[in-house]
Amino acid sequence: MGKNNGTELMRHIVVVADMKLGAKGDLVVTHALGSCLGLMVYDPVAKVGGLLHAMLPLSKINRQKAKENPFMFVDTGVPVLFKQVYAAGGQKQRLVVKAAGCGNPLGKNEMFKIGQRNYTLLKKLLWKNGVLLESEAIGGTDSRTVYFDIASGTVKISSCGKESLL
Repeated sequence: MGKNNGTELMRHIVVVADMKLGAKGDLVVTHALGSCLGLMVYDPVAKVGGLLHAMLPLSKINRQKAKENPFMFVDTGVPVLFKQVYAAGGQKQRLVVKAAGCGNPLGKNEMFKIGQRNYTLLKKLLWKNGVLLESEAIGGTDSRTVYFDIASGTVKISSCGKESLL
């Protein structure tokens, strides 16, 4: 935990196949984004947001696992993330959506192209629902850590000892 404008920050760690919501004053963090999708959704007026760390694109490979944990898959986790942000007070027309990950940690020879498929499915879901990405840090071979500050909506990416704002 740290301080933000004199108030204590609550740090939420999002593991693989997980999602966390945060409110003003919270820091939501996920580590080791390689081929997985990291999706950050934020409402700057309600000061609520959520971070999804989804592993695989399609739930049809294991419907039972998707039922038990929708955050494992992009096609089931993304809708649940948006619904939970709406339930926390977020409104679609105000949302700021950012994405990270979807890389190829094994390089060009990765047979299943999970990262590329995660990204393609994300874009398809967002397009179908009239939502645009504001920014993204997608692709490549390096792992990323995402720090999502819910008070400001700031998303900081850390990768290979370098930090940048998304």
